[in-house]
Amino acid sequence: MLRHGEIMMIHHLKEEGLSISEIARRMGLDRKTVRKYLQRGLEPPVYGPRPPRKSVLDPYQDFIRARLQAYPALTATRLMREIRDLGYQGSYTTVKRFVCQVRPPDQTGYEHRFETPAGKQAQVDFAQFKVQFTREPTRMRIVWLFSLVLGFSRLLFCRFVLRQDLATVVRCHLAAFGELGGVPRQILYDRMKTAVIGEQDQHIIYNQRLLDLARHFGFTPRACAAYRAKTKGKVERPYRYVRQDFFLGREFRDLEDLNAQLTCWLAEVANVRTHGTTGRIVNEAFAEEQPALLPLPETPYRTVLRLERRVSRDGMVSVDGNEYSVPDTTRRRIVEVQVTAQEVLILEDGRLVAVHPVLEGRGRRRIAEGHRRFPPPGNAKISRQGGHQIVTLPGQQVCRRDLEIYDRVATRLASSGRST
Repeated sequence: MLRHGEIMMIHHLKEEGLSISEIARRMGLDRKTVRKYLQRGLEPPVYGPRPPRKSVLDPYQDFIRARLQAYPALTATRLMREIRDLGYQGSYTTVKRFVCQVRPPDQTGYEHRFETPAGKQAQVDFAQFKVQFTREPTRMRIVWLFSLVLGFSRLLFCRFVLRQDLATVVRCHLAAFGELGGVPRQILYDRMKTAVIGEQDQHIIYNQRLLDLARHFGFTPRACAAYRAKTKGKVERPYRYVRQDFFLGREFRDLEDLNAQLTCWLAEVANVRTHGTTGRIVNEAFAEEQPALLPLPETPYRTVLRLERRVSRDGMVSVDGNEYSVPDTTRRRIVEVQVTAQEVLILEDGRLVAVHPVLEGRGRRRIAEGHRRFPPPGNAKISRQGGHQIVTLPGQQVCRRDLEIYDRVATRLASSGRST
């Protein structure tokens, strides 16, 4: 059997005018061989199959096949150790190559898309983002994106928050339900601590306040299976979309500005697009789904957490890392604090003395209007020149007021007292 190059040389010499005898002499071939390849033309040679070569693995192949048939996930390393004990002396590469050839194919098949009818299910989760607000250019903050996605229409509700505590989770639910104008019958959660406390006897133990919220609005909480993030893929997939289409390449002054821009993006981009999976415009699909949602309850959600707190020397009460003012007329050092999803209520001897909206994050202060009629004491945490300031954030300037103003106020009060 001649190689292809030798056949080419025979034809080349023939084209130069050499005889068959001369070609056979030059190439050391028989004249019959030269004549045969000239008659065949330039067809490439056809080689028969090579006889299989013996391998040091041959005595162990049936053993490996049987083990993989019984346990398809066995690794080549494990099988190498087992046949070593049986006398195998060859290399690991030989074993690995053979295992790749004979391992049974995976029988799991393709993922099945899980769709729900209108109004039945929503999915909730958090994702972490890092942001540098222009108001605090030297500080990198971690914020959390709360997302609720309706399973049928894929309508997306999002809000950035500074914490994942239960009060924040409840406020985000209330905002989402208000935006939707209704409540899905079932909400699927990851096993986050604010939703799932644990598991006992194969039963999920949910947070009691989450169950209170669910009873009030009529939905059923459901925890996804452990280590099965694909069961809540509808809410996890949009995080990359939010990050790439909205978050990257923008500047945000503070958390309020971040959420304001996010709200515009949801209304103008995310919820008016044609969804890649459903093939429908999100808002149009939501218009079909919204009537199937549960109606909002007539009574507001008012679950209250009762606490006792000490009033500081500068007339502030600390709740969840933030400070809220009490009026100057408050005399008790220990007051009752009632925390709802949206408000902080402060009571003295059962009498309501202050109502504040819940502050996001930590380290913030709120002094309600009318609470500071007199200057603070000399050892107070706030400045004696500090004027009325509703909310102060780290790095903000506090309004200043001359102490002469208080002298004039005191003189006027004293004169009015004498006149009466």
